[in-house]
Formats: sequence, C-alpha cells, structure tokens
Amino acid sequence: MISSPARCKVVAHETRSFPWAALPSDGGGTLKSKVTAIIPARYNSSRFAGKPLASLCNKPLIQWVHELACRASSVDRVLVATDDERIAAAVRRFGGEPVLTSPDHPSGTDRLAEIVPLLDCDLIVNVQGDEPLLDPKDIDRAVSALEKDSQSSMSSLFYKITDPREHTDPNVVKVVIDRDGYALYFSRAPIPYRRNGAKESQGRVLGLKHIGLYVYRKDFLIRFASLPPSPLERWEKLEQLRALEWGYRIQMVEASRDTIGVDTPEDLEKVEARLARAGVV
Repeated sequence: MISSPARCKVVAHETRSFPWAALPSDGGGTLKSKVTAIIPARYNSSRFAGKPLASLCNKPLIQWVHELACRASSVDRVLVATDDERIAAAVRRFGGEPVLTSPDHPSGTDRLAEIVPLLDCDLIVNVQGDEPLLDPKDIDRAVSALEKDSQSSMSSLFYKITDPREHTDPNVVKVVIDRDGYALYFSRAPIPYRRNGAKESQGRVLGLKHIGLYVYRKDFLIRFASLPPSPLERWEKLEQLRALEWGYRIQMVEASRDTIGVDTPEDLEKVEARLARAGVV
C-alpha cells in the first residue's frame, strides 16, 4: 500500500499500481472538495519522443509541471500517470508519486480514468505534462469555478488571441463561449470567422485560445471515458468535443497569462527563452 501523503508532500516510495490508500479526510470540517491532480505522461510521442524527460533549464520537463501543480493551493495530491518506467524513475528521483498504467490508452484522459475509480477525491485535475508555464493560480481558478457551478461537469481555461498567426494556426485550439462562460465549440479552425477580415480585426481580440487544463468531477470522468468517441471529436481530434456532443457543460475560465505547450524541441527552446527573460533561470 502507498501511504497517504499530506498535500503535495515530497516523499520517497516505490511505484505501485494498486490497491490505493485512501486520502485522509479533511480534519478541518470544511466543505472543501478533495482535489487530486494527475499528470498523464507517455514516453512515445510522434513529434517529440521522450518529451517528459527532456531537459528544461537543467530539470526534466515533467518536474517543472509537477512543481507547478504542487503550488496550486486547491490541490491535495499530485500523481504522475505513466506507462514508462523511465518516466516513473525520474519522478521518483525528484520525490514525486508515479503510477504505472497500461500502455494501451489512446489518450491522457483514458490513462487518468484507469486509476481514478480507486482514488478518494471529489475533483480530478488533468494537468498536461507539456505545459510548464501554467500559472498554479489558474488551476485554483478552474477548480473554484467547478466547485461553484453545479451545472457543469468539467472546467477548463482560455486566453485571448490577438495574433492573427495564432488564430489561423491549426495547432492552436480555439474555443467559443456563451454569455455565461460555457463552451459552445472547440476547433482547430479560426473561429469565430470574421467576415470583414483582417482590417476589422487589427489590434482586437480575434478569438479565444483553449489552454488544455481540465478539472472533472470524479464520477463524470469515469462516465466520460466510457463513452464512444463522437463524430466531431474524430474530425477535429479534440476529445473535449465528446463532452459537448453528449450534452455535458464545460465551464470556461480566463487564464491570467498565456502558455506555450511543448509539442516539439523548438517549443522547448521557446519556453526556455521565456523563463530566461522572466529571470526564472
């Protein structure tokens, strides 16, 4: 059995799969949700093999993401779900808590869903392992939004797009939201479409960039992973569309800053340059 750690406490331990120890109850008697953050991490990536272990300012990328997740005040526990012992070993070295999962999962959400049923928590935060610039306070904002909104099954983040190149880049996922902040649609296409073109858009917000952090209610995540992929999800290659097509609501929260997702070695260089400019390294 893995002993139940205090909130994000760095402990040395062996990697185990099951069974899980229950997270202790909150002794404060509050109604705060129990929140577990899980970082899905796989070694084999078509564009960047070994990405979680890539060095970013002398630390593996996965360590940067783990540390920012631990700084989120809403998070009680941080796990790294991986199918590769090399990643698990790296996580153990910096004191994290790895969990070995099946190598056959088609997505990070499916990897989470393997271990979620055995966790004692209310909310699950899916922290993408390639987002080292995410603000921990934005995790807290997304968690708080879902806690307060009984109509939503999950929450996520967006940031305003002002660069036309981002708006037309299919690698930048866009989202449109309704007046109450719920997602209407996600797409790789430049939505919303501006009929009058670039002149009308000069210096304005062109759209909303989706930042891939998700907070799920535990029971919803288990149900979501059991649903078959939807037609729009298959066309856009965006699994959050499965939730919308099945009629679930996603509460969107504006992030405090933009991020750079690491999909390629060139992206890693951009992140390192931004950290250098910020004086972090």
